[in-house]
Amino acid sequence: MSLVCDQEDRSSLEAIDDPGCTTTKKKKYPTKNEVLAVIPPECFERSLLKSSLYLLSSLVMTIGSGVLAYAYLPLTWAWLPAWIAYAIFAGTAATGCWVVAHECGHRAFTKYNWLQDLIGFVLHSALLVPYFSWQRSHALHHARTNHLDLGETFVPLRDTTASGQAWIWWQRNMGDEAFAVFVMVTRFLVGWPVYLLTGASGGPARGWTNHFWPTWPFSEAMFPGKWRTKVWLSTVGVVATLGLLVWWASVAGIAPVLALYVGPYLVVNFWLVLYTWLQHTDVDVPHFEDEEWTWVKGAFMTIDRPYGVVLDFMHHRIGSTHVAHHIDARIPHYHAVKATHALQAHFPDLYLYDPTPIRKALWKIATHCNVVSKADSGWKFSGRVRSHVRV
Repeated sequence: MSLVCDQEDRSSLEAIDDPGCTTTKKKKYPTKNEVLAVIPPECFERSLLKSSLYLLSSLVMTIGSGVLAYAYLPLTWAWLPAWIAYAIFAGTAATGCWVVAHECGHRAFTKYNWLQDLIGFVLHSALLVPYFSWQRSHALHHARTNHLDLGETFVPLRDTTASGQAWIWWQRNMGDEAFAVFVMVTRFLVGWPVYLLTGASGGPARGWTNHFWPTWPFSEAMFPGKWRTKVWLSTVGVVATLGLLVWWASVAGIAPVLALYVGPYLVVNFWLVLYTWLQHTDVDVPHFEDEEWTWVKGAFMTIDRPYGVVLDFMHHRIGSTHVAHHIDARIPHYHAVKATHALQAHFPDLYLYDPTPIRKALWKIATHCNVVSKADSGWKFSGRVRSHVRV
């Protein structure tokens, strides 16, 4: 719940398509300390046992499904539907491993930093993610959420720039639906590796960046000082995984590698892009320039969505408790529900939850949330859907 409309407590995102819903005053933002003070202290307690059990569940589902597929599914074209089903399940399970590594990077797995860096490095390297590099860029995403210049990942284009005008031209000429399909296919297939290699969708203030090569010809702004050494270490981890995959293909042939690893890997990337895209993007959620942005304002521009009990279990509630995660990323996922309830109770006019089914929300965002235009309260997406709620 986030805004009061006609004296009813309701979500600002629920009110988007209601032309009769308006607000009479702008939101008041608390300080960061005031926000953190409402979260129960036990939400910050990290249990190595609990964290390890959740990791074990993700590993068992991921590795177990691979072992079963290898043992019982013939590598023939006739069994392609079964291999696709395996890729969907294994990739969805492996996303849970990805989320655990992500918590390690945030120091939410255990109090022993060396252990969570070891676990995170192994898990992310196995999924071709440069652990320390992404730890740094993701920290910038948290530090400057919804900042139009200094933000990271899915920073939208302004309609005042040449690239923003180009997107508008392409969408106008292709049509909203065809353009949305093109955007989704491109982002889900190659969006994640393109971001790692070029910094696409990252903050324009840092220019072109590369998570594997922290120096010229790419911008050095992302990885200053000691971070460059960590980037090289991350690169070694990913190269080692690629080396193992090449060795595997040379011994067993390329078909087992494609079926058992590449298929699930693409599904992991799908979930990663989907979550990141939907967590801070909607027709009524603004982005801010420097003079408008504050940390609290940016952190509350995060949207919790209904992913259902199965995905919440497999993905450790990464999408349904993301507001609490942005308020303080040190909160382990098994305490995030309690933290979310506290934030919702104390800041009902700021907390954002959109009950729209994920499929419909994705289509709306792909169709209408590509370029932002200047509004009274920040920059909002300039698609056909117009909001009736002011932040």
